[in-house]
Amino acid sequence: MTAATPRLAVATLALLLVGTACSEGTTGTTLAPDVDTILAASAEVMGDIDSVRFTIERGGAPIYIDPADALAFEDAVGRFAGPSSADAVVTIKVSGLTTQIGAVAIDGETWLSNPITGTFEPAPAGYNLDPATLFDPEQGWRPLLANGLIDAELAGLEDRDAGELYHLRGTADRERIATITAGLVDDQDVVLDIWIDPATGYVREAEFVTIYRGEDTTWRLTFSEFGEPIEIDIPDLGVES
Repeated sequence: MTAATPRLAVATLALLLVGTACSEGTTGTTLAPDVDTILAASAEVMGDIDSVRFTIERGGAPIYIDPADALAFEDAVGRFAGPSSADAVVTIKVSGLTTQIGAVAIDGETWLSNPITGTFEPAPAGYNLDPATLFDPEQGWRPLLANGLIDAELAGLEDRDAGELYHLRGTADRERIATITAGLVDDQDVVLDIWIDPATGYVREAEFVTIYRGEDTTWRLTFSEFGEPIEIDIPDLGVES
């Protein structure tokens, strides 16, 4: 199966199943174990997210968020509030020392807290970090799941941290990976493993490996607390985070 396989025929059925599961609060398997059905349902619900909490974890070869390759990304713990706001606490390594900075992205504009002073400043040009793009309905998970996963296959139903989830695997192109990693990866296609809640269609986990200067970088993304109230405001510039 390829990304070009039509999924419109199964989308309506998939959404009806998801809607029934959400309204009745069921916990059993409700999406049929079929790649097209699962991806169609997940594309719709992931594109309509009002709020969610997320983590991005990196291991192996370093990835830098600045053009000078001075700030190495370690992990991020953040929140998203629709339609286009996100904030996160980002762990970075600077000259061998680990520290944390704050990141806020609203309507395409990003602010970062200074790693030395702790005060928020507009992100300088060339800094790659906009966590709101993960959930952009035109760029993020919806288009990736709808038609951006090449040779997708269902690996089975697996017991994960978030419960029993469908495990799907396929190849995601570099543009989609750049979006779902908040701009941290932008130069390669990757084999993407994703775990989807069979009762809701939500993506709960994603893992993949990228290559940086000949070395492997491992990635793990997790998502939780969908639909919980979240408010994200523009940070007070010059005030410590």
